[in-house]
Amino acid sequence: MNAINLFNKQKKQLAVLIDPDKLSPEQLKVTAGIADKSGVDFLFVGGSLMTSDSLFHCIRTLKENSNIPVILFPGNTYQLARNADAMLFLSLISGRNPDMLIGMHVLAAPYIKLSGIETIPTGYMLIDSGKPTSVTYMSNSFPIPSDKNDIAACTAMAGEMLGMRTIFMDAGSGASQSVPEEMISFVKGSIDIPLIIGGGIRTIEKVKSVIEAGADIIVVGNRFEENPKLISSFAETVAAFN
Repeated sequence: MNAINLFNKQKKQLAVLIDPDKLSPEQLKVTAGIADKSGVDFLFVGGSLMTSDSLFHCIRTLKENSNIPVILFPGNTYQLARNADAMLFLSLISGRNPDMLIGMHVLAAPYIKLSGIETIPTGYMLIDSGKPTSVTYMSNSFPIPSDKNDIAACTAMAGEMLGMRTIFMDAGSGASQSVPEEMISFVKGSIDIPLIIGGGIRTIEKVKSVIEAGADIIVVGNRFEENPKLISSFAETVAAFN
């Protein structure tokens, strides 16, 4: 499985974000089964803070109950598991915390190299969602203001020039508002690599507007934790754009 090539497909895609702390093994089986039948493209696994030692078992359960690529979305160097298909190698390019730009990557690199996990260099950009989120607190960084399209676009361009394979704009888990469509469109017009959008996407209407603005991959987490049956309708909406 080459996740980088999958990300480069000329199609709109849906990723279901799984927080291992929030779902029981039975809930993971149900979510994976629904996602598999619905044609979900990716299962992202991780979170800003994990308090349990369940990452490896979470990934194993997802892979046993679906044929969807499982991709690590790590919040720190402890969120690594060699049974994942790939990982987003995130550099928090929107902030100025050196640990999130390169420091933790240096610590993790030897393990990742030995594990053989495929890495997807990702320029990670936090966008202000109207309230503090776990990721802004844990990353010790300020998000890009939601009305600063020029800053967001220049940051994304810099990430691409540094060799990032994709840009991930995130309003954060539980965001009160998603990344503005105007900003998405502005950034999409400034880069030539896939654009991932996550945080605060809770309705079909929002999925449509975000895709129409230019998102290539939609990431939804909290909404599906509340009701995994919604995965099917979200997946159908994304697929309709292809």
